Amino acid sequence: MLNKCYCATCIGVEAVVVTVEIDLSTGIGIHLVGLPDSAVRESLLRVITALTSYGFRIPGRKLVVNLAPADIRKEGSAYDLAIALGLLAVSEQVSLVDCDRFVIMGELALDGRIRPVTGVLPVALQARADGFLGCIFPADSAREASEVEGLAVYGVSTLGQAIEVLTRREECSHLRVRPAGQEAAFQPSGNDFRQVRGQHVAKRGMEIAAAGGHNLILVGSPGSGKSLMASCLPSILPPMSRDEAIETGKVYSVAGRGVRIGGLMRERPFRAPHHSASLVSLIGGGPQAGPGEVSLAHNGVLYLDEMAQFPRSLLDALRQPMEDGRVTISRARYKVDYPADFMLIASMNPCPCGYFGDEAGRCSCSRGAVEGYLSRISGPLMDRIDLQVAVRSLSAVELLGISSPGSSGLPSSDSSGLPSSGSSGLPSSEGSGLPQEEPSAAIAARVARARAVQTARFADEAIHTNAAMNARLIERFCPLSDDCRRTLRNILDRMGLSARAYTRILKVARTIADLAGAPGIQPAHLLEAAGFRFLDRRRIFD
Repeated sequence: MLNKCYCATCIGVEAVVVTVEIDLSTGIGIHLVGLPDSAVRESLLRVITALTSYGFRIPGRKLVVNLAPADIRKEGSAYDLAIALGLLAVSEQVSLVDCDRFVIMGELALDGRIRPVTGVLPVALQARADGFLGCIFPADSAREASEVEGLAVYGVSTLGQAIEVLTRREECSHLRVRPAGQEAAFQPSGNDFRQVRGQHVAKRGMEIAAAGGHNLILVGSPGSGKSLMASCLPSILPPMSRDEAIETGKVYSVAGRGVRIGGLMRERPFRAPHHSASLVSLIGGGPQAGPGEVSLAHNGVLYLDEMAQFPRSLLDALRQPMEDGRVTISRARYKVDYPADFMLIASMNPCPCGYFGDEAGRCSCSRGAVEGYLSRISGPLMDRIDLQVAVRSLSAVELLGISSPGSSGLPSSDSSGLPSSGSSGLPSSEGSGLPQEEPSAAIAARVARARAVQTARFADEAIHTNAAMNARLIERFCPLSDDCRRTLRNILDRMGLSARAYTRILKVARTIADLAGAPGIQPAHLLEAAGFRFLDRRRIFD
């Protein structure tokens, strides 16, 4: 006699349905096949003990449990519940209705309670795509999958409740998990930009980065406000769309963090790994091929504080995810893909002592020491950072909230039309045309309008922001007038930029135009975008 139930496993963030075949025949013994790992092989003891605790008997005949397809390695404890229900059905102790129309996952405790498992959101999405009627998940995990439309999701806490769903489903409406319904107004976390004194150019850079999904680095002396401004960034980022929330939720579900969230995420993730993090924790991998910080920051922010303290090999490993928006983890036993479309926000000191360019002249570093410190960030990685912002220490007058008159909010320009670096060699953050200490709510409103423009622009594309445009989309959405071409040629001639930096300037200029409500890129937008690439100009000692 043969019975089939269905479970699932995840490869990366994609689920594969697993058929749990149980055959009862003449003979003695229980055999589990289908490339199981040790946790899956141990499931037989958990299943037998749990069934016994519920008063069921174990057939004294030959039982063969096959997990198909047999060429995919099965890992974890999520197969327990499907094996237990299949065993009851094949031994005819319980008549299960529509067992083959549900995807069933759960870890069994010895007393029959069901513990949470990982990966239920991608499993639920795959179950809907494959035409299953619904899913039976542990109650603590089912909340993740409740937002999947067109799929009945049941959350069970015990083996008895799972049997109840498959024997008299019409009486189990209390076990069905439904979406939360009307959600409260979105309230972003993080500090408020109202708390940041001065630093108006840096704030402008943060606004542009948030509006277009651009990478940004803050370079400045200790205590100048770099970390505070980074902590304010979540307060101006818009909530994730449903598609973005599902993409990010799949990563968190596979990583076993979906239970803590309880449903789809609305706020964009903000990940801030320490500089002592390992390559596996940052990029992903390990024995279970889990996602790393770059994937947990998908559709959100990866913040690297004191970026120059990270090992260079770790930083260079970010180059491919930053370019492709995905990370491929290849090992001898597996090869998996994870999404990794994140904003890189970084901060660092300008030199080993931290005070290069300080107006008080506190820097004690030689020119070679400064250049060596900055060279810890490789050229190819710096090319991928769209906005490079110098943050200087504030004077007592600025800390007290007194603004300086006659400021424009943009870096000053020299006779060539390019932003000048000032007497210290670093662009000045002094002055702004915006109201001083503007609250995050006002900045967030402008960011939301710019993001809405990009959502409409890329409605037929697989991207959400200007930063994700490829060469084809740049050619389509960033046309340049003759004046813009002349301005851009002057910029390229004077700054000696790479082809990648050239495309980054175009993307940033497109975002600046969106913030200004302009239909196309103007020369002023290109000049402002180029002004945020001071580390590319190699003029910090001029």
